[in-house]
Amino acid sequence: MLSFETSPERYRHWKLAFDGPVATLSMDVQEDAGLSPDYKLKLNSYDLGVDIELADAIQRIRFEHPEVHAVVVTSLKERIFCAGANIFMLRGSSHAWKVNFCKFTNETRLAIEDASAHSGIKFLAALNGICAGGGYELALACDEIVLVDDGNSAVSLPETPLLGVLPGTGGLTRVVDKRKVRRDLADVFGTVAEGVKGKRAVEWRLVDAVYPTSQFRDRVAARATELAALSDRPRTGPGIALTPLAPAVADTSVTYSAVSLVIDREKRVATLTVTGPGAGQPESVEAIQALGDRFWPLRAFRELDDALLRLRVLEPLVGTVIVKTRGDQGAMIAMDDLLLAHQDHWLVREIVHFVKRTLKRMDLTSRSFFALIEPGSCFAGTLFELALAADRSYMLDDPDEDNTIALSRMNGGPLKMSNGLTRLETRFLAQPEQVGKVLAHDGPFGPREALDAGLVSFAPDDIDWDDEVRLAVESRVALSPDALTGMEANLRFAGPETMETKIFGRLTAWQNWIFIRPNAVGAKGALTSYGSQSRPEFDFNRT
Repeated sequence: MLSFETSPERYRHWKLAFDGPVATLSMDVQEDAGLSPDYKLKLNSYDLGVDIELADAIQRIRFEHPEVHAVVVTSLKERIFCAGANIFMLRGSSHAWKVNFCKFTNETRLAIEDASAHSGIKFLAALNGICAGGGYELALACDEIVLVDDGNSAVSLPETPLLGVLPGTGGLTRVVDKRKVRRDLADVFGTVAEGVKGKRAVEWRLVDAVYPTSQFRDRVAARATELAALSDRPRTGPGIALTPLAPAVADTSVTYSAVSLVIDREKRVATLTVTGPGAGQPESVEAIQALGDRFWPLRAFRELDDALLRLRVLEPLVGTVIVKTRGDQGAMIAMDDLLLAHQDHWLVREIVHFVKRTLKRMDLTSRSFFALIEPGSCFAGTLFELALAADRSYMLDDPDEDNTIALSRMNGGPLKMSNGLTRLETRFLAQPEQVGKVLAHDGPFGPREALDAGLVSFAPDDIDWDDEVRLAVESRVALSPDALTGMEANLRFAGPETMETKIFGRLTAWQNWIFIRPNAVGAKGALTSYGSQSRPEFDFNRT
């Protein structure tokens, strides 16, 4: 069974080396080590397994190696950086696999940019050879790109002319939004399969510099050292080890230490429960470091991240997820206060940003999320973000039961969405003044207060609770999953558009559509025909 967990000693496709403040992450994809024997990963082309290792490497650099201030991303294969996503893997994959593969690789590249923006780690793509498609999209996620000037090596996005699809991991968006390539030049670049090399690549802003082969290694090392000097990370460690999560996996459940996932495939519903922090939590940075990855926020959200990925890829029939929490709200608020008090420390900073990225993973998961707020719940502070991220929330209003929600300063800024706003800001786009009001509220909110404040969708009484929740779930699972995916993605990305929302709200939607069109995947489509002796045949009607 596919696992989203790995570790450096198990890597098959990447080599991670450290030299003081500079780490080198070298791609060396093993042809016969793909997730399926149906294709070979030639020319450093990659599948999901390769990208799972990349995501793990980035995560470990952030947590296990605080002394690392810059990362060189390069290849160990001569005159080849990366040929991009493996075409034969894509051709043989289901539609859902294609889409989830692109989504995961997008999130991985955004994690690189998040590390640059918030962790003081700069990334330098050292393209020592041909760099095409997803390989160039990986380079685009880095802060700077240098290309070897050997007369042959080029950067390219050949998906449109060769495969009839789009560069699926942000290539078009980053070319014009991040690197600010002129639209007319980007148009040429996106339709010329052979790509652009040498001085023209620099002139068009596709790369930052080109160096001859004789100078390439030394110039890369010198620039990496310069980038490392800009960091505010510690000069030395230690970091903390990210140990295996080791959940108990059964046929209908996955159970972690703070997260549980129970699956009802017949009803196409899953219940996701997160347990808040217990008593005896640390009170200092030293105590947090001593706990390492057992520290509740890091452990719980690593588990939640893994559960979300399992839902995406391994449970395609589960369309609706009931989100629950349990625990002591006071302990959760105290935990938030602890994180905010030490947010300038490198480790606490990494933990907060990991929590942010995991919540984004929930925002970007094509499942319907309904939060159920019941007595004993722990929808407070950071865990209330789960209710804000849900498509709807139901809060039981029973006069005989104590049932509350609570906010903390964590709801006011650190956990921003892809649109650059907090979930409260996104919720109250029409009433921006309401954000300050709810954050200034003294104490927890009862059901009526929460409903009146706009913090929950519904607050049924104890007589109607069971029926209202049941009917809401039953009606949801009866709707078209395609329409729901489109509706949810549109509604979740309210507010300003960013490069990130363009990638997920626009690019993913278009790629999702293109991946089922005959021009790409029909019997004579471009993706289907790639590598054969036959030419693709297109329906030239524009739609």
